[in-house]
Amino acid sequence: MARILSTDDQRALFGLTTELCDRELAPEAAEYEAAARFPRETMRLLGRCGLLSLPYPVEVGGGGQPYEIYLQVLEEIATRWASVAVGVSVHSLACHPTFAFGTEQQRETWLPGFLGGELLGAYCLSEAHAGSDPSAIRTRARRRPDGRYGLSGAKAWVTHGGEADFYNVFARLDADADGPGGVSCFLVGADTPGLSFASPERKMGLTGSTTASVLLDDVVVDGNALIGRPGDGLRIAYSALDSGRLGIGACAVGLGQAALDAAAAYAAEREQFGVPIIEHQGLAFVLADMAAAVDSARATVLDAARRRDVGLPYSRAASIAKLVATDAAMKVTTDAVQVFGGAGYTRDFPVERYMREAKIMQIFEGTNQIQRLVISRQIARLTRGS
Repeated sequence: MARILSTDDQRALFGLTTELCDRELAPEAAEYEAAARFPRETMRLLGRCGLLSLPYPVEVGGGGQPYEIYLQVLEEIATRWASVAVGVSVHSLACHPTFAFGTEQQRETWLPGFLGGELLGAYCLSEAHAGSDPSAIRTRARRRPDGRYGLSGAKAWVTHGGEADFYNVFARLDADADGPGGVSCFLVGADTPGLSFASPERKMGLTGSTTASVLLDDVVVDGNALIGRPGDGLRIAYSALDSGRLGIGACAVGLGQAALDAAAAYAAEREQFGVPIIEHQGLAFVLADMAAAVDSARATVLDAARRRDVGLPYSRAASIAKLVATDAAMKVTTDAVQVFGGAGYTRDFPVERYMREAKIMQIFEGTNQIQRLVISRQIARLTRGS
């Protein structure tokens, strides 16, 4: 798909991304997904090529790209391999707390490694009983007399759990710190004693993206592991989630594009009644609706990204983009299976995998029901004039 790019640097970036995805990602995706194998070396390769740090400023080791460009790169990756694209999005999310809320010393100490490509991050917010309501988390952090903190609890549904090099852990600081104001954010290294991981979840899709619970048994971290001020945890979490929702929206667009491309190619080759099935109006209209859904989702995601890039409020736009793009991906991948007919229900073709991968995108980074709640509440506030 031809993209509207403004500079030679952007065109060079997309040339690199396309070449890398076609050469390194596309040939391996099906094998890794079938084996539920995490592509750690692929993530390192993307990091060395600068694709894990695109939206962060050059002065802190990032790529200095606007979100509009970063999300299109993410879409390009997702068209070849959704698990890897989700991994890039999650890593970017994991770098946000230190970048946006860390002290100058924390940024100088950690960001070069986070953005340099060799280290991989994770975001530990959800718990088994607190998925859509982060204010209900129970993981605890206690202050120690020596100025350090001891963290205990369990985090659920952590992308890169057991694979990441650093973890953003959201915990209640001190036993009496109930309510949203009691949550704080801590940076925990993967080799910290007391940190362990449950067996990876056996998921329907995105099996190449490891998801596991993170277990904290009196994990002791230095005082400088506290990111932001005590009690800033939910503010930090929510500030990152809007950007994360745009990332998942872009992944969903790429997945939808992959399903559309596969369905169109199959329809052009498969013959029924003496002609390619793409010539039958009933099926051709299905493809047209698929294309309209993918293009509309892409436009919605990029509109939200442009709002973010120019400093406009974009929380509502991010929720709409995540909702529209992931619902579109679910519909488009389902239609792709239908275009393939019985063959689409087999693992001989990738569309059944695309359909399974699309489902989770309606769930993580805030379910689409939560997105509707966010959007409707903002409408209500505007209507009241508040």
